[in-house]
Formats: sequence, C-alpha cells, structure tokens
Amino acid sequence: MQETYSEFHSIFSVDCVIFGFDKGELKILLIERGEEPFINHLALPGNIVGEDEDLDAAAGRVLNELTGLNNIYMEQLHTFGEVGRHPQGRIITVAYFSLIKVKRHELYPKIPFAKKAEWRAFHELPKLAFDHSVILEKAYRRLQRKLRYQPIGFELLPDKFTLTQLQQLYEVILEKEIDKRNFRKKILSYGLLTESGEKQKNVSHRAARLYRFNKRRYNSLKKMGFNFEI
Repeated sequence: MQETYSEFHSIFSVDCVIFGFDKGELKILLIERGEEPFINHLALPGNIVGEDEDLDAAAGRVLNELTGLNNIYMEQLHTFGEVGRHPQGRIITVAYFSLIKVKRHELYPKIPFAKKAEWRAFHELPKLAFDHSVILEKAYRRLQRKLRYQPIGFELLPDKFTLTQLQQLYEVILEKEIDKRNFRKKILSYGLLTESGEKQKNVSHRAARLYRFNKRRYNSLKKMGFNFEI
C-alpha cells in the first residue's frame, strides 16, 4: 500500500529574477505587492505553484500574471527552503533567472496580487519582501560569473550598440573599471561583432559605430570548442 505522507505540509512557490540594462544602469524587475503579507512592499514576481502544475510552467504563468511578460526564457537559479523564510508557513521557493531587453517589453500586471510592476535600479534597492534580497544577491553573483565566460551581456543590450555601451555594461555588472583599449582589442578579436553600417544619431559627441552580436557565429565557434572570456 502506498504511503501518502499526510503529515507533510510544505508548499512550493516560484520567484522570478529578471535583469535588464537601460541608460547605463543594471535594472531588476519588481512588483509592488497588493496583498498581505508585505502589502505595498517591493518584491520579486512570485507566487504559489499549482497542485497539478510543473515548476517551469508555474514560473511562466506567475511572471505573466504579475508583469505581463510572456514567452520569456528562464533558467532555474536555486531552491530556497530555509525554515521561517515565509510568515505564512513552510513555503519552499524555486527561483528562476532571466535577462531581457528592457525596451522590448511593456509591463501590465493582470491580477491585483501585484499593484504594479516596474524596473528599479539594482544598486539603489531598498530591502525587499520575504528573503527576496537574498535571492536577488544569489542571482547577481550568478550573473557576474556567467558574464565573464559567456556572451550573455548581449541579451541585455539593444540589437545595435556601441563598444562604449558594451564596455559600460561589463563595468557596471562586474563593478570594476576596464581598460578601454584592451577591452576593445579583446572583444573585437573574437569576431563575434558585426558592424551594422550605422552610427549613433542625435548625440552631442562624435557619433560612434553601431555593432550587432553575431549569435550564429558564436554558436558555430562554440561547437568547435571556442571559449569566450572577458
């Protein structure tokens, strides 16, 4: 006879860490909670997993309901199960992680659980609801590690960007200054950037060339053992 373990009362939730980059700042997508606990507090988009719902499906549903974002690729970051992390009981959360282009997406919460969804500057955040500040810090460290060894920074930039914008992204996320000459020499040596044939418009300084990331070439090189490293 199969045991049901009826004495177990843990609940699972999902929380979504969505990074963006805009106007030289790393951004994080947050909601203002419309319900207790932590009503009116800023939090990561997250909610309870349905009884008959897969984790990945739940993450996509929750993100869509609370922010309006849809069809966003997310990878699992970490499971947070500290006793007492949630004031309403034993709730274990699985955090998801994604990078998106801010200007491509409109935000519009679909349920009152989220009063609003908004981008906030990562380095100017107050303490978040629950243990979401801990979750966010874990995601940020993951972002820093991946940025050094994978060209994920291009997921945050516009389709066409300058070398200065690219360097600025690395400096902001890695929290260090990078030598301009060495950075440009190294990034161009990989052959992963394609000139768009265009330059910046409506700028007060000398217009810089705009580049695109050649993802097809990167995937081809990766199959041959190419290692991206900054």
